[in-house]
Amino acid sequence: MASSLDGYIAAKDESLEWLFKVEGEGDNGFSEFYDTVDTILMGKRTYDWIIKQETGEFPYKGKECYVFTRSSQENTENVRFVNEDVTNFINNLKNQDGKNIWVVGGGDLLHSFIQEKLVDQFIITVAPTIIGNGIPLFKEGDSQLELMLKRTRNFNQFVELHYDIKR
Repeated sequence: MASSLDGYIAAKDESLEWLFKVEGEGDNGFSEFYDTVDTILMGKRTYDWIIKQETGEFPYKGKECYVFTRSSQENTENVRFVNEDVTNFINNLKNQDGKNIWVVGGGDLLHSFIQEKLVDQFIITVAPTIIGNGIPLFKEGDSQLELMLKRTRNFNQFVELHYDIKR
């Protein structure tokens, strides 16, 4: 996930313009990370934003992609829509053979994962930008997590923070 220094993943209008103004290095480690993932999870709001922003091919084609939604949706060639208990669904996924599972975006879905202790690690790329308000990476709540710093990396002006969750 990419975040501003003050903890936002997007401006209030869902814009990421602030992110693209920062000078990075190559793809900022994205390809390397993406190769470690075979399953992608996101909420319906993130999915709708991606569909609206992407003008070409679905960006996660070739990966198992699940979109959590409260409404009934027809599966597509690239996405399966999920309307079931998050904990059971994720535990079933984790019990299958495969690579890493990536939660795209933030907000409600990530908050649910944190509350249910379904997150194993965070890889957050911080941009040296303060946007003041917007969509927070982490929602306010009563969940506390202890993290252990696994590594840091720089990609020009970006800093990648890789944390494991202490159990």
